[in-house]
Amino acid sequence: MKTVQFREVIAFAFLLVGQAAFSQEKLPQLGHAPVGEIVKKMTLEEKASVIAGTGMRFQGHGTVIGEADGRVPGAAGNTMSLTRFGIPGTVLSDGPAGVRIDPFHKGDSSKSYYATAWPVGTLLASSWDTSLVKKVGIGFGNEIKEYGVDVILAPGMNIQRNPLNGRNFEYFSEDPYVSGYMAAAMVNGIQSNGVGTSIKHFAANNQESNRNSVSAIISERALREIYLRGFEIAVRRAQPMTVMSSYNKINGTYTSESNDLLTKILREEWGFKGMVMTDWFGGHDPVAQMKAGNDLLEPGTPRQQQAIIDAVKNGTLDVKVLDQNVERVLTYILKTPSFKKYNYSNLPDLKAHAALARKAAADGMVLLKNNNAALPLNKGLKVALFGIASYKTITGGTGSGEVNVAYVVSIEDGLSHTGYTPDQGLKSKYDAQIQDDLKAHPKKMLTLGTPRLVPELDLNANDIQKAAEQNDVAILTISRNAGEGADRKVADFNLSDAEKVQVKTIADAFHAKSKKLIIVLNIGGVIETVSWKDNADAILLAWQPGLEAGNSVADVLSGSVNPSGKLAQTFPVKYEDVPSAKSFPGTPVDRPAESIYNEGIYVGYRYFNTFGVKTAYPFGYGLSYTKFAYSNLKLSSPVFGKKLAASITITNTGKVAGKEVVELYVSAPHVSLDKPSEELKAFGKTGLLKPGQSQTLTLTLNPKDLASFNTSASAWIANAGKYVVKIGASSEDIKLSKPFSLVKSITVEKVHKALVPQVAIDELKK
Repeated sequence: MKTVQFREVIAFAFLLVGQAAFSQEKLPQLGHAPVGEIVKKMTLEEKASVIAGTGMRFQGHGTVIGEADGRVPGAAGNTMSLTRFGIPGTVLSDGPAGVRIDPFHKGDSSKSYYATAWPVGTLLASSWDTSLVKKVGIGFGNEIKEYGVDVILAPGMNIQRNPLNGRNFEYFSEDPYVSGYMAAAMVNGIQSNGVGTSIKHFAANNQESNRNSVSAIISERALREIYLRGFEIAVRRAQPMTVMSSYNKINGTYTSESNDLLTKILREEWGFKGMVMTDWFGGHDPVAQMKAGNDLLEPGTPRQQQAIIDAVKNGTLDVKVLDQNVERVLTYILKTPSFKKYNYSNLPDLKAHAALARKAAADGMVLLKNNNAALPLNKGLKVALFGIASYKTITGGTGSGEVNVAYVVSIEDGLSHTGYTPDQGLKSKYDAQIQDDLKAHPKKMLTLGTPRLVPELDLNANDIQKAAEQNDVAILTISRNAGEGADRKVADFNLSDAEKVQVKTIADAFHAKSKKLIIVLNIGGVIETVSWKDNADAILLAWQPGLEAGNSVADVLSGSVNPSGKLAQTFPVKYEDVPSAKSFPGTPVDRPAESIYNEGIYVGYRYFNTFGVKTAYPFGYGLSYTKFAYSNLKLSSPVFGKKLAASITITNTGKVAGKEVVELYVSAPHVSLDKPSEELKAFGKTGLLKPGQSQTLTLTLNPKDLASFNTSASAWIANAGKYVVKIGASSEDIKLSKPFSLVKSITVEKVHKALVPQVAIDELKK
């Protein structure tokens, strides 16, 4: 009897397959029929499945990953496939500093899938070189494509409002122009491979403390000029395939549920053509998310799908709204390698990418101090290397920004490769400390929250004295790390008492023998420097340089690469000088429900310059092994028309080849609005100039570059009056300036009344 029943079941199954195949021939297929026609043929349940990801599951190593079809283990998520319409699933992967996937598939250690850990976003921005960042994007995109991924959840481009934000390493700058142009370069580079990006986190996700529900209370003007402007530049210049809405609320509404943000501003004003997805488990109400224009819910849950089905059935969600969401998801899928059946190789050119990562990191490192030409170092020197990160160098931050790499070149490795001789006695002590700590605290695949660092070695005075006698120079690496899930503390911003003592003890021992102390900062965010920097002869800000870290550091220390990076953020004298220090991360402090941005538009250098607050190192600052002269500033006209060009000649007046970053700031008339003393509006970077060689750069201003956001008019308005172009080597080092005038006020752009705060904000005024 059981055999007969089994045969009947099999026969019935074959009949169903035949019917399905027959019906599939009649159904419109993605790529062959208009998307709208396909949506009309879908059931309500199918539509609900398309706008939700395929969920998540746990792997044996304990991290949460998306793996609906098993193609790319370790990817962050997927979209649903519907085979009867020819709709494939697609693969979404973290992260901003490299493709974050599992290095081995299903326990098979015979073949690896390591990715390149690129220099972090903050370091890339410090290069001020959009062409370089685009090249990194091209290499990055190759790995995305060849590892079978359709969209990389990057770049991160939130504003570095406060130095304690745990994810600042992912982000570019405190300035929206730098952020926007760097993000656009990265997007254009990545997407040139035919894969997609998801710029994030849209918007005002400027802290990790209670990030899933904190409400950022921000004025319309500060939102438009500071927190949305970079996203606007990236969308207009690069059209990312997708945008990721953030976890937080803006003025009381979840970003993923905000029609103002996702439809009125992003789509109607900026002309965004792509798909919007949530951050993982972002938002609260899936129906509100559909209405807002948030098309894809990731990672997707049955509860969300059922809520949407119920809402359509009971009339609280118009099916036309859902259809539009589905259409945008399908339009996205049409562009992907998965839809085009790309036969990915799992063999990206990792060797070439490592070389590019090495170059990019070196070009973005910032020389903060170099007294009496302490750098570059002559090769062949004996080096006393201090600091855990000299031997266990941090490549990048933690969380979704982590990358599984085949190797990391430590600073000790890099110096050894370059012809220096590290002190082996010190090396053995540090290696033992690192190995003992690793045994007690094995490395995790994914770290959320405050990452653990190996405790610094407690060297005694005799150890340091011996090192000073036996070596030619001391190099101390100071390290910090942070990442997704937690913000830094003020104690992490400052050096500990033990660190300060060690800096001074090493400096005293080596200076007593007329030898120098070089400090390397292997950090992901801004730290305090004033209390200890006088002890150092030179300070190199290496940030978090990716997997070739040590080689890049050695390239700069040796002079093989002349440092040309400049700060894309301000280093304050003390944390309390930061304009958001009193309001970050919000109230209550332990789990902030809201964070009031009462500094308004005065973020970073806009505050320090306007209010005359002394900095440790200003925005735009960075030294070189050579010197540059600025001359012959010319404006295309003394009166602004449709645009204005400023040309400036840069001459290398030093003794070695080098590159120079040129920063163009504009001072605007104070007519009806409070305005910063100057704002960055354009920048450029010379090629490698030989001694005596010159290059003329031309930077262009457009009407919107002169405009401020007038809240009462809901418009970008450039006021008539006198403006000044300031060409600087930093925001505080203005080399040349010239005035021009705007004869008549211009309403550059009229926009929606949107994202209005529901409470009064006592904003900082000049």
